[in-house]
Amino acid sequence: MISVEGLKVEFGVTPLFEDVSFVINKKDRIALVGKNGAGKSTMLKILAGLQRPTEGTVAVQRGVTIGYLPQVMVLSDTRTVMEEAERAFEHIFEMQNRLQQMNQELADRTDYDSKEYHDLIERFTHENERFLMMGGANYKAGIERTLMGLGFSPSDFHRPTSEFSGGWRMRIELAKLLLRHPDVLLLDEPTNHLDIESIQWLENFLKTEPGAVVLVSHDRAFINNVTNRTIEISCGRIYDYRVPYDQFVVLRKERREQQLRAYENQQKEIKDTEEFIERFRYKATKAVQVQSRIKQLEKIVPIEIDEEETASLHLKFPPAIRSGNYPVICENLKKAYGAHVVFHDVDLTIRRGEKVAFVGKNGEGKSTLVKCIMDEIPYEGKLTIGHNVQIGYFAQNQAQLLDENLTVFDTIDRVAKGDIRLKIRDILGAFMFGGEASDKKVKVLSGGERSRLAMIKLLLEPVNLLILDEPTNHLDMRSKDVLKDAIREFDGTAIIVSHDREFLDGLVTKVYEFGGGLVKEHIGGIYDFLQKKQIDNLNELQLSSSPSVSKGKEEKEPASEGRLSYEAQKDLNRKIRKLEKQVESLETSIGDMEQQVAQLEERMATPEGASDMKLYEAHQALKKQIAEAEAEWENVSLELEELRE
Repeated sequence: MISVEGLKVEFGVTPLFEDVSFVINKKDRIALVGKNGAGKSTMLKILAGLQRPTEGTVAVQRGVTIGYLPQVMVLSDTRTVMEEAERAFEHIFEMQNRLQQMNQELADRTDYDSKEYHDLIERFTHENERFLMMGGANYKAGIERTLMGLGFSPSDFHRPTSEFSGGWRMRIELAKLLLRHPDVLLLDEPTNHLDIESIQWLENFLKTEPGAVVLVSHDRAFINNVTNRTIEISCGRIYDYRVPYDQFVVLRKERREQQLRAYENQQKEIKDTEEFIERFRYKATKAVQVQSRIKQLEKIVPIEIDEEETASLHLKFPPAIRSGNYPVICENLKKAYGAHVVFHDVDLTIRRGEKVAFVGKNGEGKSTLVKCIMDEIPYEGKLTIGHNVQIGYFAQNQAQLLDENLTVFDTIDRVAKGDIRLKIRDILGAFMFGGEASDKKVKVLSGGERSRLAMIKLLLEPVNLLILDEPTNHLDMRSKDVLKDAIREFDGTAIIVSHDREFLDGLVTKVYEFGGGLVKEHIGGIYDFLQKKQIDNLNELQLSSSPSVSKGKEEKEPASEGRLSYEAQKDLNRKIRKLEKQVESLETSIGDMEQQVAQLEERMATPEGASDMKLYEAHQALKKQIAEAEAEWENVSLELEELRE
């Protein structure tokens, strides 16, 4: 589908990469990996045709469509969510307008027997068949399915996009891209603005897409679940592995060991040659051999070794005083902005030494509760911070508190104490501030770089309660490993707000789920929580009329008017689960039929298939089945939404 030949990109004296060649085939699911600054985003821009390489060619097969999602983009704020998503179907609307014009012309004309009239009927029939084939009659169901998969609720569809944060607007752009179903999807950090449920939905979507996918992501679980091929950019070259990321890590380690052995052998050869030249340089009888060795030395091409894995760096929080047994206790906590209640009746107790995760859809109150704990915003109810608690807080805005006139190195040097000062360069390298980057002034750093620097600073301060709000957003996989190991060995308490399953796995022992204005406690790790979610979708969390299911509340409040009894709630949840299974089954069925349609259309596009009426009949029958299944999906989804309200 896309062929890359002899690619070279220069931004200075040293090329970013050179002599790069590879082919993207249909069904390829490629993870593009490498350290920050290796050229991953640049490669995606070149594949998308947005940037020209210094040398080389990118050949795209005729008729192949490419969809590209950058990390950051300029977003429009003039439409509703649905109107913006519908822009993915502008080609459908153009076709619809043409059909309406032809239909009107057929109604207005009276020359029924003329050749022109019959030609118009034929054109109308052909265009109408194409319109139906492209899903023109059912595009709205696809939009709703995709928006809901990415975390929007039906009540959001007609809200102006200007009411949403930048992260939610990026979701709309992702929805538009997915709805166009391009042959090749290029995704640069698509999970940065998604919660766990939306990431899982995106995984399933990408796994069933018939086209190719090339993605850059620091979410290890996501790329392992989606990709079947890994291309690494390292030392200006690429290494192509036909395996998912975890297998690539093993093979990469073996490759580096081979490089190291070859490098050591070459260094020994160079040393022996130099010693020979030095020893016999002035002996006339050895002049020929000396000249031969000098030429041999000049011809040696130095062996480059891949970047050293810095994840092995051991970083330990400095000792802090012991906190009380219960660093955080919330009782009947409530936070509302006017009529909008973010959460209510929150009862939770975090014990000393516990590491807990706050998870849930964006906008459900995770960061709001953190701000309540930090006493940054007012709230109702009781929130107690325990005895001797020293809080280390990381949020994106913490980066704004750094001294802009200091260098990166000086910023860390001022907080590092004891032996750790000897490892400052190693620590900075582990968080992507290696080499000259450590001498940069803070004021010239990007937002992501400042966030990483604020994270390092926090790691070196003596605290006994860590509160981290999306700590991995600007970290690569090696940096995340360093941070994860440090938190795992931290003997204090940690609250982590994150959507990164791989990061939370093996780190937290309790999960608090935010949703529907409620906070529910789940004992166990992140994958225990996800497994439970698949068995029991915890629909009561989405019911605004349900009783509080915050810890300890079920037995405290009697059923009253407007609240469901236990048995009624149980029956309602059972009905909702049944409908959810129906929706899931219909979505799977529609996806399978759409794949069959795509396969038939491929065959119909060949010279042999174009004249095969059986293919055409099968295609029409499948399209009819899809339309019926989508109509049923709409009805079931509507019934489900009514039960949830």
